[in-house]
Amino acid sequence: MSRKLPSLGALRAFEAAARRLSFKQAADELHVTPTAVSHQIRNLEESLGVQLFERTPRKVRMTAAGQQLFPVLRDGFDNFEQALDALRCRRDAQVATLSATLAFMARRLAPHAGSFRDDYPGWSLRLDASDHVVDLDGGADAAIRYGTGTYSGLVAEPLFDDRFAPVCSPALKIRTAAQLRKATLIHFTWGPLRDDPGACVWQDWLAAAGIDGVDADAGLSFTEEIHAIQATIAGQGIGLLSLALVEDELKSGVLVQPFAPELAGFSYDLVYSPRAANRPATQVLREWVRKQFG
Repeated sequence: MSRKLPSLGALRAFEAAARRLSFKQAADELHVTPTAVSHQIRNLEESLGVQLFERTPRKVRMTAAGQQLFPVLRDGFDNFEQALDALRCRRDAQVATLSATLAFMARRLAPHAGSFRDDYPGWSLRLDASDHVVDLDGGADAAIRYGTGTYSGLVAEPLFDDRFAPVCSPALKIRTAAQLRKATLIHFTWGPLRDDPGACVWQDWLAAAGIDGVDADAGLSFTEEIHAIQATIAGQGIGLLSLALVEDELKSGVLVQPFAPELAGFSYDLVYSPRAANRPATQVLREWVRKQFG
């Protein structure tokens, strides 16, 4: 049996206008002009043979017929939305997308990503590496972000604080801070966090260590942190690096931390949208990330 229904566009226009009691606000919601909304509603009234709104120069008001039709359409569209959200959740349950900075992705996530499939068979993990802020309402289910720990409108769960110290290959045989006067210092660009008090650069470390006679800007400079780490591992100089990102190399002896002090960096946090908190993909990522880094 075929259904004799008005156009979906006309029903949507009426429902939005009735909910807001404004053709203009309905037009903004539907991304059309107020004239288009008015035309759709006029066509709907003609097809039904009843008037749905009383129109005045300043406002509109629903008629008795409009008041009868509105709750039926409102509840119907609400049911549509809930059903579509449920389908999206089923899709999301198959793939969990986690975003992180390029350096953290390469140094900490990628080497341990295989354990995700072991812990959650039937799931796929998608890793999105970017130093730009990723949309957590559509671009990723969660993110590991490095910063001050404050992210407006998002839920942030602290993972760990970072620290920075000079590290180098043991082949360089650097054992005392005084040897820095002849060593090659390795630098990287901090980007948007460069001017923040938490940014760790050689000038700050030398001041904290009370060492003079060292050109804090000389040496090798890289735009990407990951390349500074690779150069340090290759024995090209001594880097002031994140101890979290070279943890494996320090444990294995590929790198050594010849002397103190250590500088406090920013914190790593698991961040996600409150609207995604109950999605299966977000919940799985929370469990896995806590197990790896909590």
